[in-house]
Amino acid sequence: MANVCGIVAVMDYRGIRIAVILLLLTLVFGTAGFVIIEGMSWFDALYMTVITISTVGFSEIKPLSSVGRLLTIFIISTGIAIGAYAIGSLLKMFIEGELARTFGRRKLEKHISVLKDHFVICGYGRIGTIICDELRSENIPFVVIEEDPGKNEELEKNRYLYLNMDATSEETLLKAGIQSAKGLVSAVGADALNVFITLTARGLRPDIFVLSRASDVRNEAKLIKAGASRVVSPYVLGGRRMAEVLKRPTVVDFIDIAMANRHLGLMMEEARVGSSSHLIGKNLIESRLRQDYGVIIVAIKKKSDEMIFNPMPSERLDAGDVIVFLGKKENLEGMNDML
Repeated sequence: MANVCGIVAVMDYRGIRIAVILLLLTLVFGTAGFVIIEGMSWFDALYMTVITISTVGFSEIKPLSSVGRLLTIFIISTGIAIGAYAIGSLLKMFIEGELARTFGRRKLEKHISVLKDHFVICGYGRIGTIICDELRSENIPFVVIEEDPGKNEELEKNRYLYLNMDATSEETLLKAGIQSAKGLVSAVGADALNVFITLTARGLRPDIFVLSRASDVRNEAKLIKAGASRVVSPYVLGGRRMAEVLKRPTVVDFIDIAMANRHLGLMMEEARVGSSSHLIGKNLIESRLRQDYGVIIVAIKKKSDEMIFNPMPSERLDAGDVIVFLGKKENLEGMNDML
């Protein structure tokens, strides 16, 4: 949509510039013509040219010769043509610009309406921007809801699907496809708004996963009561991370490599054992996950929410178990497909 609007704007401004240049050339030509043909002073000639172009109907400064009248006819015709061209360019700019924005919005809404298993990101501030960048890097679909129109240009530049609406409104969440979404992130700056967004999302989809931001750690309990599945306080996490760097720098370096350093191709990932997987009932040795895919099984989360860290080789896999593993990116993709 940004590209279409940009092209329309360039074309329309070019038309207006041409009209202004032609008008100035007509003024210069007419003024010089009256000076040379009728012997007027430069000021009188300019005045005569202006009233002729504007067709205001003022009387002639002095009786004109036949050649002077031909010049006047030419100036009138040229002025009317330039005026019509300028007015047409202005109308084109407003009409086409509005049409481009309208069609752009409809195109966005059409793309959003067909999304499934995506995430709804409420708020495109500092936290929301980072979340969107991370999701895009993994080709995970998402929709941004941002009420501030000042963020539209950046959203369009990044080619994100977005709605410039109020995230606390049921209509907005429905337009964002909450009924078919995988989860919702409430990352606006005010905790009160995050509570409203969480309550609204829960009312529309009681089973949806809701991740909410808490600017004040004291509001975490309120967000949980409102229905948030998880609550994250960026300032608390940032403080803990800085303390960990001081206490355990090597551990932090390893986590950074495993979680964020994509250049090495090493990733920590999770995958759920499907209901039709051939691994159901097998232990880790029999699954041959380590032998076939070269991964390290870090943990297994059972359907009962029990978390088994560093599971033993004899640990059996059940349908619905979530396996957390570490390995090369290309190996993880193959393993994920198999599971």
